[in-house]
Amino acid sequence: MKLSALTLVRHRREHLVNLMLSLDAQHHRPDELVIAWMQPEPETNLPATQFPVRHVMVEGDALPLARARNAAVAAARFEALVFLDVDCIASPTLIERYHHALRQRSALYLGEVHYLPADAVRRRADGTLDRERLARLGERHPARPAIEADEIRPEPDPGNLWGLSFALMREDHLRAGGMDEEYVGYGGEETDYAWRLAAAEVSFHWVGGALAWHQHHPLYAPPWPHFDAIIANARRFHRRWQRWCMDYWLGQFSEAGAIDWSPSADRIEVLRRPGEQEIAAARLPASARYG
Repeated sequence: MKLSALTLVRHRREHLVNLMLSLDAQHHRPDELVIAWMQPEPETNLPATQFPVRHVMVEGDALPLARARNAAVAAARFEALVFLDVDCIASPTLIERYHHALRQRSALYLGEVHYLPADAVRRRADGTLDRERLARLGERHPARPAIEADEIRPEPDPGNLWGLSFALMREDHLRAGGMDEEYVGYGGEETDYAWRLAAAEVSFHWVGGALAWHQHHPLYAPPWPHFDAIIANARRFHRRWQRWCMDYWLGQFSEAGAIDWSPSADRIEVLRRPGEQEIAAARLPASARYG
C-alpha cells in the first residue's frame, strides 16, 4: 500500500522546509508529497527529497483551507493519505505508524502533536534537524491524551479531530463528501469534516508513535485576526449540526463583549468588531505554545 503525504501552505516557507526535511528522514518515507499552495506562486529552492513532490495551486484571498485539502486529495496518486499541517515536523516513525494502522483497518487516525516554543528548531552542521532538542522542548497540549508508542486507542468524540496531523483512506474521505468548501477562512471546517466522517460511519482512533512537533508561530488570545471567519463558520456549523464548534473561542469573544452568545444559544449576535489596538494587545508572547 502506497501513501501520499499532503500539506497546505501560505507563506510558511521555513516551516515547510523543516517539514520536508523531517519527511525525508522517515523510517518509512511517504511515496509522494503533495503541496497545496494557497498563494500566487510556489516557493523556490525547496529541499531535495527521496520521494516526488507535486504541486497544486488553490485560489482564494481568504484562507481556502477546505478547498485546498480537497484539491490535495484530488491530486494525490495513492489511496492512503496523511494530512500534515505545514507547521508540523514529523518524528521519524510518523509515516510508518500511520501506514501500519491504515493497513490494519480503514479508519481516521490521529497522531500526537507536541508544541514547540519559539526558536526551538535547530539544524545540525550536516543540515539535518536536531530531533533530540525537539523531543526535549516539545510539550503535549493539556487537552490531548498521552499515547504509548505502540498503542491504537479508540476516540469516541469526532470533535477531537484537530487537522494538524491525521490519516485516512481516500475512499473514506470521498464517502464523507470531502470537506465543505463553503467554510472560508480559519476555523470550523475540520470539525464539520469530523462529523461528516462520523455520519459516514468512519471510526476514529489515536495512534501512538505518529508524533509531530508543532513549530511556533504568532498566537492571539482571543484569536481576533480570525474573528469574522470564526463567526461565519460557527454559524454555518450550527445550521447543519444544531450544535456549536469552536466553543472556546466563542467564549473568549463573548467574555470580551464582542458577541452575545452562550453554549445553549441558537444564534450569535455580533456586538462589535475588534480594533487594531485590541488585536495587537491579544498577541501572546513568544513563550506561548497554544492560545
